[in-house]
Amino acid sequence: MARHDPASASPPPRTDRDPGDAWVLGPGGERYWGRYGAAGVLVHDDARGVLLQHRALWSHHGGTWGIPGGALHEGESAIDGAMREALEEATVPRRAVEPTCTLVVDRQVWRYTTVVAHAVHAFTPAPADAESLELRWVPVQDVSQLALHPAFRSAWSQLAGMIGPRPRVIVDAANVIGSRPDGWWKDRRAAVERLADRLSSWSQDGVDASALGLPGDRWFPRLEMVTEGSGRGGSIPDGLVHTEAPRDGDATIVARASMAIGAAERVVVVTSDRALRDRVAACGAEVWSAGRLLRLLDGADPS
Repeated sequence: MARHDPASASPPPRTDRDPGDAWVLGPGGERYWGRYGAAGVLVHDDARGVLLQHRALWSHHGGTWGIPGGALHEGESAIDGAMREALEEATVPRRAVEPTCTLVVDRQVWRYTTVVAHAVHAFTPAPADAESLELRWVPVQDVSQLALHPAFRSAWSQLAGMIGPRPRVIVDAANVIGSRPDGWWKDRRAAVERLADRLSSWSQDGVDASALGLPGDRWFPRLEMVTEGSGRGGSIPDGLVHTEAPRDGDATIVARASMAIGAAERVVVVTSDRALRDRVAACGAEVWSAGRLLRLLDGADPS
């Protein structure tokens, strides 16, 4: 977590400091570390728990436990900065984790973003600079027993509820495309590609937590688009799961939703087809109408 106390000790001198490595002064005289804000990453591994950093004694609240993080660079996104800090401080490979959601503390003059990430590949963390006494995988139920950095302790109860795999949103492409009379019938494959591009951008930018009914600020759901018939075979952006139904698109969506629910994923199916809505709801999936998704893609209030 970031250091933010006027009496806090400064880190050992460095010759490679970034312009973002500086204090921000609050209206009451409080100081926050990171001219452009700060961010850290809370990595969760299904088998090992969460990755915590035992903070160096010279740092503010030295000797307490928190997460790898630090000041952002100018123009750097919170996710990119958190992942860079995790690599620099704890040797966390970027390819080994997937961001699932974020929690933001906004002090008006300064922001701290916690990026919650899920480990998708095994890796061995190791201190890579002087900011860590130790790195340790801690079972989620044991975290509160440690001497935590005060800012991390205050956020922990909310962060604990945000840990887990990314939600999966399964989109009935034919139904969503057919819900707007925009000429999709002239070229169904091109209409599928347009929807895929919009879904990919939506996922990368993150979805407002309130739209998903989840805690935190933004979530990065795993998006899956199911196509059938003449809508198959289009060019789909990387990062968007594309499932081509061999025959019956509805049966494929039910099977994919059931598989994900069996793997303990939270599943949302997007369709306005009444029969399909009933089938996936019976499996335990949440259901959104095509209109709700399109309003989200348009940037409008989904309600």
